[in-house]
Amino acid sequence: MIKAYAKSDIGKAREINEDSFYITEDPLNKIQLFILADGMGGCNAGEVASKQAVISAKNYIENNFEDTPKDKDSLIQLVASSIEYANMVIYEESKKDDNLEGMGTTLEVCLIYNNRVYIGHIGDSRIYRIRKDFIRKLTQDHSYVQKLVQDGTITKEEAEHHPKKNMLMKALGVNAFVEPDVMVKGFQKEDILIICSDGLTNMVDINDIFKAVNQNFEMATKDLVDLANKNGGIDNITIITIKNL
Repeated sequence: MIKAYAKSDIGKAREINEDSFYITEDPLNKIQLFILADGMGGCNAGEVASKQAVISAKNYIENNFEDTPKDKDSLIQLVASSIEYANMVIYEESKKDDNLEGMGTTLEVCLIYNNRVYIGHIGDSRIYRIRKDFIRKLTQDHSYVQKLVQDGTITKEEAEHHPKKNMLMKALGVNAFVEPDVMVKGFQKEDILIICSDGLTNMVDINDIFKAVNQNFEMATKDLVDLANKNGGIDNITIITIKNL
């Protein structure tokens, strides 16, 4: 059985919350689906993009899950296709309305089935997995700074405070075609997944995230939002926590 909590907060500096999320409320539902998006763009375009991304990916998976074979390759393809579909919807939408031109969003999709998590990822929102006493980042940020780290130009520590930290190399809805990262990871008993926007990770250290989730799983989303706001709250903050009981 799976238990999940989610919380989204505007933070202390923004006028609107451009993050969106969806979690499967029923732990017995055969589709265990968790989605998070962090929108970007002028006016309220980021908010539109993130909502569209979450709704489109959710609908695509729910509409096609029944007919999809339940093997590893088919399920990961389902997740990838849901992101490609969401990208098309947002891209087409942005072409129809000048106010929405250039809108985009990050997108994290986690489909849990048979003790595995099927992940689709684009942008710089993140997915972590806690197993026993270890927290591991499962996704790689699609950011300019991450590229500098991979090239060996700067260190991971320098990346944390780099002025171009939020510059994305890849986002949903900006181009007609998108290539998300997709992966399958084990999700064993007692494992915990954390899906979050950068409004959390830019404000709260990974060790503090680990501590909050481990100490009080039920209250962790609220505690972490409070901590991000206490540390400055310069962006919208959204967190989903999922435990395999």
